Amino acid sequence: MSIGIVSPQIMHFAEPLALQSGAALADYVLVYETYGTLNAERSNAVLVCHALNASHHVAGVYQDEPDNVGWWDNMVGPGKSLDTDKFFVIGVNNPGSCFGSTGPMNANPATGKPYGAEFPVVTVEDWVNAQARLADALGIQQFAAVMGGSLGGMQALAWSTMYPERLRHCVVIASTSKLSAQNIAFNDVARQAILTDPEFHGGDFYAHGVVPKNGLRVARMVGHITYLSDDDMAEKFGRDLRSGEYQFGFGIDFEIESYLRYQGDKFSTYFDANTYLLITKALDYFDPAKEFGGDLAQAFAATKASFLLVSFTTDWRFSPECSREMVQALVSNKRRVSYAEIDAPHGHDAFLLEDARYLKVVREYYDRVWTEIATEELA
Repeated sequence: MSIGIVSPQIMHFAEPLALQSGAALADYVLVYETYGTLNAERSNAVLVCHALNASHHVAGVYQDEPDNVGWWDNMVGPGKSLDTDKFFVIGVNNPGSCFGSTGPMNANPATGKPYGAEFPVVTVEDWVNAQARLADALGIQQFAAVMGGSLGGMQALAWSTMYPERLRHCVVIASTSKLSAQNIAFNDVARQAILTDPEFHGGDFYAHGVVPKNGLRVARMVGHITYLSDDDMAEKFGRDLRSGEYQFGFGIDFEIESYLRYQGDKFSTYFDANTYLLITKALDYFDPAKEFGGDLAQAFAATKASFLLVSFTTDWRFSPECSREMVQALVSNKRRVSYAEIDAPHGHDAFLLEDARYLKVVREYYDRVWTEIATEELA
Protein backbone atom coordinates (compact mmCIF):
# COMPACT_ATOMS: atom_id res chain seq x y z
CA MET A 1 0.00 0.00 0.00
CA SER A 2 1.40 3.40 -0.99
CA ILE A 3 1.44 6.28 1.42
CA GLY A 4 -0.51 8.23 -1.21
CA ILE A 5 -0.27 11.93 -1.94
CA VAL A 6 2.61 13.78 -0.30
CA SER A 7 3.89 17.36 -0.38
CA PRO A 8 7.44 18.71 -0.12
CA GLN A 9 8.27 21.28 2.54
CA ILE A 10 10.95 23.96 2.66
CA MET A 11 13.12 25.04 5.59
CA HIS A 12 15.17 28.23 5.34
CA PHE A 13 18.47 28.64 7.21
CA ALA A 14 19.93 32.11 7.61
CA GLU A 15 23.00 31.04 9.59
CA PRO A 16 25.86 30.05 7.25
CA LEU A 17 26.78 26.37 7.05
CA ALA A 18 30.54 25.94 7.46
CA LEU A 19 31.90 23.43 4.95
CA GLN A 20 34.90 21.11 5.10
CA SER A 21 36.52 22.99 2.24
CA GLY A 22 36.73 26.13 4.37
CA ALA A 23 33.93 27.80 2.43
CA ALA A 24 30.47 28.47 3.86
CA LEU A 25 26.98 28.23 2.42
CA ALA A 26 24.95 31.26 3.40
CA ASP A 27 21.21 31.82 3.36
CA TYR A 28 20.21 28.40 2.04
CA VAL A 29 17.10 26.22 1.99
CA LEU A 30 16.54 22.48 2.40
CA VAL A 31 13.59 20.72 0.83
CA TYR A 32 12.23 17.73 2.69
CA GLU A 33 9.23 15.41 3.00
CA THR A 34 7.79 13.61 5.99
CA TYR A 35 5.65 10.48 6.20
CA GLY A 36 3.81 9.11 9.20
CA THR A 37 3.33 10.77 12.59
CA LEU A 38 5.94 11.88 15.11
CA ASN A 39 5.04 10.45 18.50
CA ALA A 40 4.81 12.52 21.69
CA GLU A 41 8.24 11.36 22.84
CA ARG A 42 9.76 12.19 19.44
CA SER A 43 11.43 8.79 19.55
CA ASN A 44 10.12 7.22 16.33
CA ALA A 45 11.82 9.43 13.71
CA VAL A 46 13.82 7.79 10.92
CA LEU A 47 16.00 9.81 8.55
CA VAL A 48 16.36 8.41 5.02
CA CYS A 49 19.43 9.72 3.14
CA HIS A 50 19.36 9.79 -0.64
CA ALA A 51 21.86 8.53 -3.19
CA LEU A 52 23.37 10.25 -6.24
CA ASN A 53 20.44 11.10 -8.49
CA ALA A 54 17.61 10.84 -5.94
CA SER A 55 16.04 13.47 -3.68
CA HIS A 56 13.78 14.14 -0.72
CA HIS A 57 10.93 12.38 -2.57
CA VAL A 58 11.32 8.99 -0.91
CA ALA A 59 7.74 7.68 -1.04
CA GLY A 60 4.25 8.46 -2.27
CA VAL A 61 3.18 10.62 -5.21
CA TYR A 62 2.43 14.27 -5.86
CA GLN A 63 -1.09 15.56 -6.46
CA ASP A 64 -0.20 17.03 -9.86
CA GLU A 65 2.37 14.34 -10.77
CA PRO A 66 0.73 10.94 -10.18
CA ASP A 67 3.51 9.17 -12.10
CA ASN A 68 6.27 10.69 -9.95
CA VAL A 69 6.58 7.87 -7.41
CA GLY A 70 9.10 8.19 -4.57
CA TRP A 71 12.40 6.47 -5.30
CA TRP A 72 12.09 4.08 -2.32
CA ASP A 73 8.32 3.66 -2.40
CA ASN A 74 8.68 -0.12 -2.23
CA MET A 75 10.52 0.27 1.09
CA VAL A 76 8.67 3.12 2.84
CA GLY A 77 4.95 3.29 3.51
CA PRO A 78 2.07 1.80 5.51
CA GLY A 79 2.82 -1.85 6.31
CA LYS A 80 6.08 -1.80 4.35
CA SER A 81 9.57 -2.62 5.61
CA LEU A 82 9.92 0.89 7.01
CA ASP A 83 6.35 1.16 8.24
CA THR A 84 4.95 4.69 8.31
CA ASP A 85 2.11 3.48 10.54
CA LYS A 86 4.82 3.18 13.21
CA PHE A 87 7.65 5.50 12.20
CA PHE A 88 7.93 9.17 11.30
CA VAL A 89 10.12 9.13 8.20
CA ILE A 90 12.02 12.15 6.90
CA GLY A 91 13.54 12.45 3.43
CA VAL A 92 15.76 15.49 2.87
CA ASN A 93 17.36 16.87 -0.28
CA ASN A 94 21.02 17.72 0.24
CA PRO A 95 22.67 21.09 -0.51
CA GLY A 96 24.19 21.10 -3.97
CA SER A 97 21.36 19.07 -5.44
CA CYS A 98 19.05 20.16 -8.24
CA PHE A 99 15.77 19.12 -6.65
CA GLY A 100 14.91 22.15 -4.55
CA SER A 101 17.56 22.52 -1.88
CA THR A 102 20.06 25.30 -2.56
CA GLY A 103 22.40 24.24 -5.34
CA PRO A 104 24.35 25.50 -8.38
CA MET A 105 21.14 26.39 -10.27
CA ASN A 106 20.05 28.80 -7.55
CA ALA A 107 20.98 32.45 -7.16
CA ASN A 108 24.11 33.25 -5.19
CA PRO A 109 22.98 35.92 -2.67
CA ALA A 110 26.33 37.68 -3.16
CA THR A 111 25.81 38.17 -6.92
CA GLY A 112 22.14 37.59 -7.65
CA LYS A 113 23.17 35.18 -10.42
CA PRO A 114 23.15 31.37 -10.41
CA TYR A 115 26.04 29.90 -8.43
CA GLY A 116 27.14 27.71 -11.32
CA ALA A 117 30.81 26.81 -10.93
CA GLU A 118 31.06 29.05 -7.85
CA PHE A 119 28.95 26.69 -5.75
CA PRO A 120 31.35 25.30 -3.14
CA VAL A 121 32.41 21.66 -3.15
CA VAL A 122 30.41 19.78 -0.52
CA THR A 123 31.13 16.54 1.30
CA VAL A 124 29.10 13.78 2.91
CA GLU A 125 29.99 15.31 6.27
CA ASP A 126 28.67 18.71 5.14
CA TRP A 127 25.38 17.08 4.21
CA VAL A 128 25.13 15.39 7.59
CA ASN A 129 25.70 18.71 9.35
CA ALA A 130 22.92 20.24 7.26
CA GLN A 131 20.62 17.33 8.10
CA ALA A 132 21.40 17.76 11.80
CA ARG A 133 20.30 21.38 11.57
CA LEU A 134 17.04 20.28 10.01
CA ALA A 135 16.55 17.75 12.81
CA ASP A 136 17.15 20.53 15.34
CA ALA A 137 14.53 22.70 13.65
CA LEU A 138 12.05 19.81 13.76
CA GLY A 139 12.75 19.23 17.45
CA ILE A 140 14.29 15.80 16.93
CA GLN A 141 17.25 15.25 19.24
CA GLN A 142 17.72 11.55 18.48
CA PHE A 143 16.67 9.43 15.51
CA ALA A 144 15.39 5.92 16.02
CA ALA A 145 17.43 5.18 12.89
CA VAL A 146 19.34 6.83 10.08
CA MET A 147 19.17 4.82 6.88
CA GLY A 148 20.52 4.99 3.35
CA GLY A 149 21.61 3.00 0.33
CA SER A 150 24.78 3.59 -1.70
CA LEU A 151 25.79 7.24 -1.16
CA GLY A 152 22.92 7.42 1.33
CA GLY A 153 24.59 4.64 3.29
CA MET A 154 27.74 6.75 3.51
CA GLN A 155 25.68 9.50 5.10
CA ALA A 156 24.21 7.05 7.61
CA LEU A 157 27.75 5.93 8.50
CA ALA A 158 28.83 9.55 8.90
CA TRP A 159 25.90 10.16 11.26
CA SER A 160 27.11 7.28 13.44
CA THR A 161 30.61 8.77 13.80
CA MET A 162 29.79 12.50 13.81
CA TYR A 163 26.67 12.46 15.99
CA PRO A 164 26.90 9.16 17.87
CA GLU A 165 24.36 10.22 20.51
CA ARG A 166 21.77 11.28 17.95
CA LEU A 167 20.88 7.92 16.41
CA ARG A 168 20.05 4.59 17.97
CA HIS A 169 20.31 2.49 14.82
CA CYS A 170 22.29 2.87 11.62
CA VAL A 171 21.05 1.07 8.49
CA VAL A 172 23.63 0.90 5.70
CA ILE A 173 22.64 -0.78 2.43
CA ALA A 174 24.84 -1.49 -0.61
CA SER A 175 27.44 0.97 0.57
CA THR A 176 31.09 1.32 1.53
CA SER A 177 33.37 3.22 3.87
CA LYS A 178 35.42 4.50 0.91
CA LEU A 179 35.52 4.24 -2.86
CA SER A 180 38.01 1.98 -4.57
CA ALA A 181 40.43 3.40 -7.13
CA GLN A 182 38.26 1.85 -9.86
CA ASN A 183 35.17 3.66 -8.57
CA ILE A 184 37.01 6.98 -8.43
CA ALA A 185 38.18 6.35 -11.99
CA PHE A 186 34.62 5.77 -13.24
CA ASN A 187 33.50 8.98 -11.53
CA ASP A 188 36.30 10.97 -13.13
CA VAL A 189 35.49 9.66 -16.61
CA ALA A 190 31.88 10.75 -16.05
CA ARG A 191 32.99 14.19 -14.86
CA GLN A 192 35.34 14.61 -17.83
CA ALA A 193 32.43 13.93 -20.17
CA ILE A 194 30.64 16.93 -18.63
CA LEU A 195 33.66 19.19 -18.24
CA THR A 196 34.67 18.76 -21.89
CA ASP A 197 31.19 19.31 -23.32
CA PRO A 198 31.36 22.61 -25.29
CA GLU A 199 27.99 23.60 -23.81
CA PHE A 200 29.32 23.38 -20.24
CA HIS A 201 30.92 26.84 -20.41
CA GLY A 202 33.01 26.30 -17.31
CA GLY A 203 29.90 25.55 -15.27
CA ASP A 204 28.09 28.77 -16.15
CA PHE A 205 25.95 27.35 -18.94
CA TYR A 206 22.78 28.83 -17.39
CA ALA A 207 23.78 32.29 -18.63
CA HIS A 208 24.07 30.88 -22.15
CA GLY A 209 20.64 29.28 -22.09
CA VAL A 210 22.03 25.84 -22.88
CA VAL A 211 22.51 22.47 -21.15
CA PRO A 212 25.60 20.24 -21.61
CA LYS A 213 23.37 17.36 -22.63
CA ASN A 214 26.02 15.29 -24.39
CA GLY A 215 28.23 15.31 -21.32
CA LEU A 216 25.34 14.39 -19.04
CA ARG A 217 24.29 11.61 -21.39
CA VAL A 218 27.72 10.00 -21.41
CA ALA A 219 28.14 10.48 -17.65
CA ARG A 220 24.86 8.70 -17.02
CA MET A 221 25.71 5.91 -19.44
CA VAL A 222 29.04 5.30 -17.69
CA GLY A 223 27.36 5.38 -14.30
CA HIS A 224 24.54 3.11 -15.35
CA ILE A 225 26.94 0.43 -16.54
CA THR A 226 28.39 0.27 -13.03
CA TYR A 227 24.95 -0.10 -11.42
CA LEU A 228 24.13 -3.32 -13.32
CA SER A 229 25.75 -6.72 -13.11
CA ASP A 230 27.10 -8.62 -16.10
CA ASP A 231 24.55 -11.38 -15.49
CA ASP A 232 21.70 -8.86 -15.36
CA MET A 233 22.81 -7.25 -18.62
CA ALA A 234 23.18 -10.65 -20.26
CA GLU A 235 19.70 -11.73 -19.19
CA LYS A 236 17.98 -8.47 -20.19
CA PHE A 237 19.84 -7.69 -23.40
CA GLY A 238 22.45 -10.30 -24.31
CA ARG A 239 23.75 -9.56 -27.81
CA ASP A 240 20.28 -8.89 -29.17
CA LEU A 241 20.21 -6.65 -32.22
CA ARG A 242 17.53 -4.02 -32.69
CA SER A 243 16.96 -4.81 -36.34
CA GLY A 244 18.21 -8.39 -36.33
CA GLU A 245 21.14 -7.47 -38.56
CA TYR A 246 24.39 -5.51 -38.25
CA GLN A 247 24.05 -1.99 -39.66
CA PHE A 248 27.78 -1.55 -40.38
CA GLY A 249 27.83 1.96 -38.93
CA PHE A 250 28.22 3.72 -35.60
CA GLY A 251 24.59 4.10 -34.68
CA ILE A 252 22.63 1.77 -32.45
CA ASP A 253 23.05 -1.91 -33.32
CA PHE A 254 22.55 -3.65 -29.99
CA GLU A 255 19.65 -3.45 -27.55
CA ILE A 256 22.04 -2.62 -24.71
CA GLU A 257 23.20 0.42 -26.67
CA SER A 258 19.61 1.52 -27.13
CA TYR A 259 18.93 1.11 -23.40
CA LEU A 260 21.97 3.09 -22.29
CA ARG A 261 21.27 5.92 -24.72
CA TYR A 262 17.67 6.07 -23.55
CA GLN A 263 18.82 6.32 -19.93
CA GLY A 264 21.36 8.98 -20.85
CA ASP A 265 18.85 11.03 -22.83
CA LYS A 266 16.30 10.91 -20.02
CA PHE A 267 18.87 11.88 -17.40
CA SER A 268 20.04 14.89 -19.41
CA THR A 269 16.53 16.37 -19.34
CA TYR A 270 16.20 16.61 -15.55
CA PHE A 271 19.61 16.52 -13.85
CA ASP A 272 22.01 19.42 -13.42
CA ALA A 273 25.57 19.04 -14.69
CA ASN A 274 27.15 20.99 -11.82
CA THR A 275 25.23 18.87 -9.32
CA TYR A 276 26.61 15.72 -10.95
CA LEU A 277 30.14 17.03 -10.54
CA LEU A 278 29.56 17.94 -6.89
CA ILE A 279 27.92 14.68 -5.85
CA THR A 280 30.46 12.41 -7.51
CA LYS A 281 33.26 14.37 -5.85
CA ALA A 282 31.53 13.94 -2.47
CA LEU A 283 31.52 10.20 -3.17
CA ASP A 284 35.25 10.26 -3.93
CA TYR A 285 36.16 12.21 -0.79
CA PHE A 286 34.28 10.09 1.75
CA ASP A 287 36.75 8.14 3.87
CA PRO A 288 36.13 8.26 7.65
CA ALA A 289 39.28 6.20 8.30
CA LYS A 290 41.53 8.75 6.55
CA GLU A 291 42.22 10.77 9.70
CA PHE A 292 42.99 7.55 11.58
CA GLY A 293 45.72 6.38 9.24
CA GLY A 294 43.30 4.14 7.37
CA ASP A 295 42.23 2.26 10.51
CA LEU A 296 38.49 1.75 10.07
CA ALA A 297 38.08 0.23 13.53
CA GLN A 298 39.46 3.43 15.04
CA ALA A 299 37.13 5.49 12.88
CA PHE A 300 34.16 3.56 14.27
CA ALA A 301 35.35 3.68 17.88
CA ALA A 302 33.14 6.67 18.71
CA THR A 303 29.96 5.03 17.40
CA LYS A 304 27.19 4.07 19.83
CA ALA A 305 24.42 2.89 17.50
CA SER A 306 23.38 -0.63 16.61
CA PHE A 307 23.89 -1.46 12.94
CA LEU A 308 22.25 -3.29 10.06
CA LEU A 309 24.37 -3.72 6.95
CA VAL A 310 23.07 -5.29 3.74
CA SER A 311 25.03 -6.12 0.60
CA PHE A 312 24.25 -7.88 -2.69
CA THR A 313 26.37 -10.63 -4.21
CA THR A 314 26.53 -9.17 -7.73
CA ASP A 315 27.15 -5.56 -6.64
CA TRP A 316 30.65 -5.05 -8.00
CA ARG A 317 30.60 -1.32 -7.40
CA PHE A 318 30.11 -1.59 -3.61
CA SER A 319 30.89 -5.26 -3.17
CA PRO A 320 30.02 -7.48 -0.19
CA GLU A 321 33.70 -7.31 0.78
CA CYS A 322 33.19 -3.60 1.53
CA SER A 323 30.33 -4.41 3.90
CA ARG A 324 32.23 -7.26 5.53
CA GLU A 325 35.14 -4.93 6.24
CA MET A 326 32.76 -2.52 7.98
CA VAL A 327 31.15 -5.37 9.94
CA GLN A 328 34.55 -6.52 11.18
CA ALA A 329 35.52 -3.00 12.23
CA LEU A 330 32.26 -2.57 14.12
CA VAL A 331 32.49 -5.98 15.78
CA SER A 332 36.03 -5.16 16.92
CA ASN A 333 34.43 -2.21 18.74
CA LYS A 334 31.85 -4.57 20.27
CA ARG A 335 28.94 -2.92 18.48
CA ARG A 336 25.68 -4.77 17.88
CA VAL A 337 25.75 -5.61 14.18
CA SER A 338 23.35 -7.50 11.93
CA TYR A 339 24.58 -8.36 8.45
CA ALA A 340 22.77 -9.80 5.44
CA GLU A 341 24.36 -10.69 2.12
CA ILE A 342 21.59 -11.12 -0.43
CA ASP A 343 22.12 -13.38 -3.43
CA ALA A 344 20.58 -11.16 -6.11
CA PRO A 345 21.39 -10.84 -9.82
CA HIS A 346 20.75 -7.10 -10.22
CA GLY A 347 24.10 -5.55 -9.27
CA HIS A 348 24.24 -2.29 -7.34
CA ASP A 349 20.70 -1.34 -8.34
CA ALA A 350 19.39 -4.24 -6.24
CA PHE A 351 18.97 -1.95 -3.24
CA LEU A 352 16.18 -0.10 -5.08
CA LEU A 353 14.37 -3.16 -6.44
CA GLU A 354 11.83 -5.67 -5.22
CA ASP A 355 13.48 -8.62 -3.49
CA ALA A 356 11.41 -10.43 -0.88
CA ARG A 357 14.44 -11.59 1.13
CA TYR A 358 15.99 -8.13 1.21
CA LEU A 359 12.76 -6.38 2.19
CA LYS A 360 12.13 -9.04 4.85
CA VAL A 361 15.55 -8.43 6.42
CA VAL A 362 14.87 -4.70 6.67
CA ARG A 363 11.31 -5.24 7.92
CA GLU A 364 12.45 -7.58 10.68
CA TYR A 365 15.15 -5.17 11.76
CA TYR A 366 12.66 -2.30 12.03
CA ASP A 367 10.32 -4.59 13.93
CA ARG A 368 13.07 -4.84 16.54
CA VAL A 369 13.54 -1.08 16.54
CA TRP A 370 9.81 -0.61 17.04
CA THR A 371 9.74 -3.12 19.87
CA GLU A 372 12.45 -1.11 21.64
CA ILE A 373 10.44 2.09 21.26
CA ALA A 374 7.18 0.50 22.41
CA THR A 375 8.87 -1.12 25.42
CA GLU A 376 10.34 2.18 26.55
CA GLU A 377 6.99 3.93 26.19
CA LEU A 378 5.43 1.35 28.50
CA ALA A 379 8.24 1.55 31.05
